[in-house]
Amino acid sequence: MSKLDKLIAELCLDGVEYVKLGDVAPPTRGVRVIRSQLADDGKYPVYQNSMTPLGYYEESNYPANTVFVISAGAAGEIGYSTVDFWAADDCFCFNCPENLKSRYLYYALLCQQSYIFSRVRRASVPRLARSVVEQLKIPLPPLPVQSEIVRILDNFAELTAELTAELTAELTARKKQYEYYRDFLLTFEKTATQSLTDRQTDRQTDRQTDRQTDRQT
Repeated sequence: MSKLDKLIAELCLDGVEYVKLGDVAPPTRGVRVIRSQLADDGKYPVYQNSMTPLGYYEESNYPANTVFVISAGAAGEIGYSTVDFWAADDCFCFNCPENLKSRYLYYALLCQQSYIFSRVRRASVPRLARSVVEQLKIPLPPLPVQSEIVRILDNFAELTAELTAELTAELTARKKQYEYYRDFLLTFEKTATQSLTDRQTDRQTDRQTDRQTDRQT
């Protein structure tokens, strides 16, 4: 059971209605732009076939707080833009009605991402059919419940991000510490080996000198 399902069970004691996504927020496809029209930086990011902007465009065709799903390339990836953006033709976007919060839809889709990935057609360019997205069923609780779920999951996501950042920093520090002691030990070993070699050479030279002295006497 997903985190969303658990929250639905806790907050909707009388049950909840499940609806097809295509019935409440039909996916709309973005509009193609060519690379020569894009800049390396600018006001509006352009999403085409991955979560990384393809570039930046002088116009936007979807507002901030819009959910989108990549349909080709990184097919099945789910995005949520906090700024106005341009969706190209490999994006399915969702204009949510009044009874469906966009951020709630984002989490509802994330909970089904494994299933969505399983329906991607694997080829030279992976593709996700519009019909797969339209047939997805999502729980549709009352708006106050949606808001509470979003609040809880946003806080959870923020805490997870903070913990990940702390763990990454700790691992980076440990790696640097390991590399320092590794280099120190390697340098020490090399120095010790060289010193041993030098002492052996000195003793060998001394013995040769002693033998020569004995022969002369």
